[in-house]
Amino acid sequence: MKQLYKFSIAVLTALVLVGMAQAMSAQEATPDQSTSGTEQYNVNPAHYPSAPGTLIIPSSSLPQAVPAGHRLAAHTNVRVFLPHGFSPDEAPPFSGYAYETPASLACHYGLVSTTAAPSCNPNSTTVPPTGGSKTIAIVDAYDDPAASGDLAWFSLQFGVPLTSSSQFQVIWAMTADSSCSSAGYVPTDPTGGWEVEESLDIEWSHAMAPAAKIYLVEACSNYDSDLQQAVLVASNLVQCGSTEINPTTGVLGKCPVGSAGKGEVSISWGGGEFAGENTANSCASLNDSCFVTPGIVYVASSGDSPGVEYPSVSPNVVSAGGTTVRRNPSTGNFLAEAAWVSGGGGQSAIEARPTYQSSVSAIVGAWRGVPDLSFDSDPNTGVWVYDTFPAEGVEYYEWLIVGGTSVAAPSLAGIINRAGAFAASSSAELTTIYTNKAVTTDFTDITNGFCGPYMGFTAGTGYDLCTGVGVTKGYTGK
Repeated sequence: MKQLYKFSIAVLTALVLVGMAQAMSAQEATPDQSTSGTEQYNVNPAHYPSAPGTLIIPSSSLPQAVPAGHRLAAHTNVRVFLPHGFSPDEAPPFSGYAYETPASLACHYGLVSTTAAPSCNPNSTTVPPTGGSKTIAIVDAYDDPAASGDLAWFSLQFGVPLTSSSQFQVIWAMTADSSCSSAGYVPTDPTGGWEVEESLDIEWSHAMAPAAKIYLVEACSNYDSDLQQAVLVASNLVQCGSTEINPTTGVLGKCPVGSAGKGEVSISWGGGEFAGENTANSCASLNDSCFVTPGIVYVASSGDSPGVEYPSVSPNVVSAGGTTVRRNPSTGNFLAEAAWVSGGGGQSAIEARPTYQSSVSAIVGAWRGVPDLSFDSDPNTGVWVYDTFPAEGVEYYEWLIVGGTSVAAPSLAGIINRAGAFAASSSAELTTIYTNKAVTTDFTDITNGFCGPYMGFTAGTGYDLCTGVGVTKGYTGK
């Protein structure tokens, strides 16, 4: 039976990938542009044997040097744990050795009705989330040539519906103002770290909102100028369903008057705060003005080290923090949830406290405090991700255990999408979250753990700088 299942899933995967390949051949550049000639990619790094049981922080997740003429060089927020030669089984039960699946976290956060609660054991919990609508755009840097195939295999493995090839599209943010417009293609990241990020982002946003349209918007580089163009393209895709890139000139336009698309933009990367981030200049450069498109909620990772990072600390963004989901090492059953010690959080040095945080002014003071809402992010209690693009010169097992607050941003974007309220802005979404922060049927307060510089922040009753208002509980109140 198991061999028959393997054969069936392989055939189904092949059919899905053929359909995706046909769609992607026309969609890889933008919906408004067609690529001419053969797509070009940087040479993949060499393949070397993996070291199982190793925790890796990809070089893309380390602080990046900011070159002259730029104000931010973004880093990813992923940490990868190489499994000891095991992977999820081909059919439920998954035998994931207590690492998280879409079904286990949907159970844990009250997103599905299941008899598996309260243990929500990843090895036996098999009911994934359903629903979602409209659009989620993922903004990342560099190209992941394996994105569509990896998403298809992940979805098949965990029973997450992927109804058609048009439900997922890769879009190059290759505008006239981008650094790779003359090359005619978006390059890959030679370290492979951004490709791991992209696999994580698309798989877990889709897992939390399987019926939503997912766009992966790829910037030419991890510098602020290219990421700004990608954010604008992502916003156009959500609001008007098109990149609005002129196919002849490459100039990026605005949505037509009357465009009323709604959805979320997920951002898992970040960098240090910089002077001018709070400037209001209609997004002429990467700053707070880039995150105020009507009908869009922006969600960004709070970071994987003490302190704050941009754009998560922007008052126009929902800051996604990290927790640790503790499980019994023998059974895999849930024990407790606590703050993740490496999760980013704190007070901005530049951004003033927004109105929606008035009720927590005693904690954040006069400045914007982050995070706002949290999700499992500890790599030691991480989530399964399928990625076939080699990173750091290492040939992974394809199935990876991934952590970092990069898990939190796309997952929470998916949950907010599935909740279906579709707030008019991030500020409106945050006002709802802070208004309902004490409603125990909407959120679970995380009261244990430490984080921040010198472990100086404590997760306690109510809002705190480790986990914000806590973690989601069901879909109401958000």
